[in-house]
Amino acid sequence: MEIIAIILFISIFLLILYGYPVAFTLGGLSILYAFCFLDPLTYSALPPRIMGVMSNYVLLAVPLFIFMGIMLEKSGLAEGLLETMAMLLGSMKGGLAISVVIVGALLAASTGIVGATVITMGLISLPTMLKRGYKAELATGTIAASGTLGQIIPPSVVLVLLGSVLNVSVGSLFAAALVPGLLLVLCYLVYIYLIARIRPDWAPPMPSEEIKAFRAHGFVGKVIRAFLLPFLLIVAVLGSIFWGIASPTEAAAVGAMGATLLTVFQRKFNLDVLKQVMQQTTHLTSMVFIILLGATTFSFVFRELEGDIYLVSLIKNSNLSATSFLIVVMLVVFIAGFFIDFIEIIFIIVPVVAPVFVELGVDLIWIGILLGLNLQTSFLSPPFGFSLFYLKGVAPPEITTGHLYRGIVPFIAIQAVFLAIVMLFPDMIYWFQ
Repeated sequence: MEIIAIILFISIFLLILYGYPVAFTLGGLSILYAFCFLDPLTYSALPPRIMGVMSNYVLLAVPLFIFMGIMLEKSGLAEGLLETMAMLLGSMKGGLAISVVIVGALLAASTGIVGATVITMGLISLPTMLKRGYKAELATGTIAASGTLGQIIPPSVVLVLLGSVLNVSVGSLFAAALVPGLLLVLCYLVYIYLIARIRPDWAPPMPSEEIKAFRAHGFVGKVIRAFLLPFLLIVAVLGSIFWGIASPTEAAAVGAMGATLLTVFQRKFNLDVLKQVMQQTTHLTSMVFIILLGATTFSFVFRELEGDIYLVSLIKNSNLSATSFLIVVMLVVFIAGFFIDFIEIIFIIVPVVAPVFVELGVDLIWIGILLGLNLQTSFLSPPFGFSLFYLKGVAPPEITTGHLYRGIVPFIAIQAVFLAIVMLFPDMIYWFQ
């Protein structure tokens, strides 16, 4: 039975790589194996399991955070942030790229939606960077990497889903992710600063005439307007969680309402915008939850086939240490990110390995942060990195796929090195606990 469970896992993975729909592969193949190899009496336990997952109060944060992110995209705040930050730092070498990273971090803390962030920054900043003489690889790599910061900087949909699968507090994951997320931003900034110093022709400064013209009239007011509203939203969402005022789900509701009010304040709100936001939110939420239904079925059948017991005994009998097993899992997740997206990895691989980590006595909050950092690379890893597709869709014709692939390699390397640092120094995740 244990071997059948492993065959089920491999079969699902291969069918997904072959191109079959994830949700129906997970649920359909699991049900087929259940009919063939399980006692029919066990089927009665599946509907309550599914309803228990679907009625999970924490998961209500997923559509609310998605709504918040898409609504903020419509508000036009990103454009004001990018323009203001570019003029603040444009006089220094690499200033435009540094501005993109900082704005990407602010948008990550405001929205957490990778697609919206990458598309917005690609439309606004990529033509400007190319016009100012930036090397295409540096410009595209900076935008794609900065757009994925919403995967690890809270509020993050990835962390909400990981908290549900690992059965740990989402609020604790948010608090633990704050320091690693900010340090990763710092790593990006250091890399860009060094590149601009070593190869100044790759990241030239903006013309001083443009900067003077921007700063000539109402400069302080422009800066305040650009940063105040996103900052208030970040404080309202993350502050309410960290100060114990609201749960992550309640904070997500605050964020959704706050994003709507900001859109109204920016005079971008109308019924057509509301309809678009609701349609996109429903589409993305439905995709996540139908995969979750299939993943719940797979997890149930896998455990009924005693696949989790088999894995635990296999690790124990092989004398594999917790550290060695962790390295293997991180490598598997990293490689899987080249072929399947983060939702599939969370719902297929994480439920299988989580019981082993519990048995080995590893802190699941730390595991959640490591997985979040690792899954961030799935958005950047060629050939199927979603950030690359988003950026290619809005990039000028002269930007080729080769530019995107070459530009993202240094940032993937930075993420891999930083992941190793967090593995070696786990105490950094507890600074805000």
